[in-house]
Amino acid sequence: MKRKFNRTQRNYIIAGLCMILVIMGVGYAAFQSQLRISGTSNISSNFLVRITDIQSTVLNGQASDAQTPSHTETTATFHTNLVSPGDAMRYDITVANEGSIDAVLNSIDVNTGSNDAITFETSGIKEGDALLKSTTDVLTVIVRYNSSVTSQPESTESTITVTLNYGQSDGTALPGVDGPLIGGQEVELVESGDGLYEDEYEPGRYIYRGSNPNNYVTFNDELWRIVAKETDGTYKIIRDELLPQNEGYTMMAYDARNHRTTQNNSYCDDPDFGCGVFAAVSGTFKTPSGSKQGTVTEDSSIQQYLNGTYYTSSINGVAKGQMTSHSFNIGAVEYLDESGSEADSISKNLAGEKMYTWTGNVGLANVTDILKASINPSCKSVTDNLNKLMQEEPEVTCDSNYLLDLPDSTGFWTINAFGSESGSIFGDSGSTDAWVAARDSGLAGFGYGYAYFVDYYGARPVLYLRSDITLTGEGTEASPFQIS
Repeated sequence: MKRKFNRTQRNYIIAGLCMILVIMGVGYAAFQSQLRISGTSNISSNFLVRITDIQSTVLNGQASDAQTPSHTETTATFHTNLVSPGDAMRYDITVANEGSIDAVLNSIDVNTGSNDAITFETSGIKEGDALLKSTTDVLTVIVRYNSSVTSQPESTESTITVTLNYGQSDGTALPGVDGPLIGGQEVELVESGDGLYEDEYEPGRYIYRGSNPNNYVTFNDELWRIVAKETDGTYKIIRDELLPQNEGYTMMAYDARNHRTTQNNSYCDDPDFGCGVFAAVSGTFKTPSGSKQGTVTEDSSIQQYLNGTYYTSSINGVAKGQMTSHSFNIGAVEYLDESGSEADSISKNLAGEKMYTWTGNVGLANVTDILKASINPSCKSVTDNLNKLMQEEPEVTCDSNYLLDLPDSTGFWTINAFGSESGSIFGDSGSTDAWVAARDSGLAGFGYGYAYFVDYYGARPVLYLRSDITLTGEGTEASPFQIS
């Protein structure tokens, strides 16, 4: 079991040095790291700390290993190719105590380079961590090509040095936090209840879940919620309330009646009822099963409003400097009324969402954002959730979910279209309906729109904060994170 200990005053010192060099060319970066561990002792007890493994994971973009990572007992070496802003690679270095004496990390010193185009993040091993005999710990190093970079940087090099100083444990506990950095603050990961979780479907991504986690952030002089820390280091946030529209009403259409014509958008087969694709795409847009497909050459009316009037007039200049343009997953999800391996699932919804992307300033929440935010273990499928809510005695499966805890019964649109393989929910010739997140009569769950032109639902803007922001505050509603 892992415990935290105070600094030792004598005996064993094990020093580890991690040197990282990043060399960037035009659209290319070479990343190199060395970890050295060595130590001495003046008694005969067995004190043996060594590297036993190193694993690499692509977190985002076209990042890749230029060479296969390798290690000896005292050295870990890896090289990475970074191609475009937002690319990120993760390295997990396992350090094992194979001796007969418990060790503790007395101090950890991290020094990074000053190149703004290259960002580093270390986690896992930290000061006060015990490394008990016959146990292991992991040092994680993440290198990112800063997603905010818009041109080839003049400086092509950057370094990071991580020094680990281990000593003999004296058995005194130290408090500690075991989690990723959120705006420069280390936030503890949880495995139950409200809080920050590692996204089990997208490695390297962290998401907030539960009824009311501490993910409040002040943005644009308003309360927003942090949905996720993305693999590229940016922060996905959603407005805590719906946008006011129509003299105080919160409802607005997803796609205004006849906003897009069949002549220009063959996927939109009934323009009088609107169309469920958020933005124009190249080539053919189709549902995951391919049961419906066609061209979409024009943006929805809600997309044009959010990135036109709203972005221009309602987001102040300071806030615009804190956010960044980003890719949104706008593919469709499907109604799969099946069982077993053919049943609907978060994984299938996520795959459908990722079939098409749109890059811009302001979007809407994904279906999977809302599924993942619930800590109810039954919230795994939009199809299952919909079926249970439509029963004579509705069953709630996606409660304990801050994204659905609205102050009234108004739902809100998601960014993803909905497709049915065997006719829509209402049997209206198989047209698609956009998913909305709804809280109706106290029942938190997914509702559905019969047609996109209706204004039964509202808009909750979603956008991305820059990866290099710093946050202060506690993340509570009373003391939300402040961007500095």
